[in-house]
Amino acid sequence: MTTVRVYNFSPGPAVLPLPVLEHIQRDMLALPDVGSSILEISHRGPAFLDILERAKLDLRRLLSIPDNYRILFLQGGARLQFAMVPLNLLRETGLSANFLLTGSWGVKALAEARHIGSVRVVWDGGSSDFDRLPTETEFHLDPEAAYLHFTSNETIQGVQFPVAPQSRNVPLVCDASSDFLSRPIPVHEFGLVYACAQKNAGPAGLTIVLIREDLLDRGSDDLPGYLSYREHAKNDSLYNTPPTFGVYVAGLVARWLLEEVGNLDKMSQINSEKSQLLYHVIDESQGFYRGHAQPDCRSMMNVTFHLPSEELQSEFLKQAKQRRLHNLKGHRSVGGIRASIYNAMPREGVLALRIFMEEFLEQNCDRLKTED
Repeated sequence: MTTVRVYNFSPGPAVLPLPVLEHIQRDMLALPDVGSSILEISHRGPAFLDILERAKLDLRRLLSIPDNYRILFLQGGARLQFAMVPLNLLRETGLSANFLLTGSWGVKALAEARHIGSVRVVWDGGSSDFDRLPTETEFHLDPEAAYLHFTSNETIQGVQFPVAPQSRNVPLVCDASSDFLSRPIPVHEFGLVYACAQKNAGPAGLTIVLIREDLLDRGSDDLPGYLSYREHAKNDSLYNTPPTFGVYVAGLVARWLLEEVGNLDKMSQINSEKSQLLYHVIDESQGFYRGHAQPDCRSMMNVTFHLPSEELQSEFLKQAKQRRLHNLKGHRSVGGIRASIYNAMPREGVLALRIFMEEFLEQNCDRLKTED
């Protein structure tokens, strides 16, 4: 039986690199020299400990992670991190946490932190439907804040920080869930980076945390064990049974980036070129395709736009699926179209979408004025 793969533009769980999927398929029944599947082996056995160590080493190489940062493999997704960050870095400090709100996920992180400690919104893009990012002069940090939290890429609105905001001496905390491993990041400038894996780094069920060692001491001893970064660091991500399959796949993704792509600079260049293929069509469509994000804030990961009417958007989605271009419907909170073009989306898939967008525009451009 032959399975024909579609071009999957899902925002997550998202497309994985084909060589990684083939590697998983090849070794699923039994890992080489082990005789059992990755789904069957003990998380404390030598085979998995080797997988865990290799994954950490490759991530450290990819991101140039300094020695004074710990890599944690956890569960619970970004949603759990919305609570774990303030529980560990805010609750016992008597300080407030500062938040930059540039989209829906930042708003959710703020709501969770409110349950735990004092928070302060230093910039909120909600008044413009989160279509842009703040300039450095638009927000003023509390210099004594426990940390500054921001979301590097908002999947729903399609805005992305080109560089991290300046936090000065305040620890910078980043939800990098949807652009982790898509480009280099200066890890040494951050106090903590967290990312659910199901966009660029692996399957759903795994969360990766990079934390500077001095921040481990902020968590109090009365925290439940699983909610303590210090406990996870002390136990080398083996406090409980970790998501072994997720760690295994994340390790394969890291190796693919190192050995086949080359490095994160090259991955970033590829991602930039892919996104420009679509943004060019949007910009040249004379308003038929209306991008949500302002041009200088656009995401390389999630290209979001609207068509002149709901009827046209429905027809667009219908015809796209006939061409094996799947999962392009925008988030229910904003509607429209969203093309998620993470690392593993091949250039061929983006080109196929671009060609379809151009043809759909040519067929329907006369409806722009009548439906406005």
